[in-house]
Amino acid sequence: MLGPLGPGGSGEYLPVLWDLERDRAARARRRPAPPAGVVLVPGALLQGIGLAFDVVVHLRMSPGARRRLTPPEQAWELPAFDRYDDEVDPAGLADAVVLADHPDRPALVLGGRFAS
Repeated sequence: MLGPLGPGGSGEYLPVLWDLERDRAARARRRPAPPAGVVLVPGALLQGIGLAFDVVVHLRMSPGARRRLTPPEQAWELPAFDRYDDEVDPAGLADAVVLADHPDRPALVLGGRFAS
């Protein structure tokens, strides 16, 4: 999926993969990426699985804040996030970390190549 936008790739991308309304694969055509374009890949638990990102910004939330802010119907997800923090250390792998315990007052911590 990301290969075509990397070195030696075609420079094309799919604007959408899944049609949420129809709950099936989207039938979108590939589009050419603009010169010097940027691809944002949002998602949970993405670090540590071998994806080659140029820059990684991790939104970090402490376990206590996650428990406080997670709706009860999604509480079953919490152990996966705790395990991810322990085993992958996404904040340690990121170029920048946004501390999001208080979503109305995020704090930016620069790391990696941005720290200097």
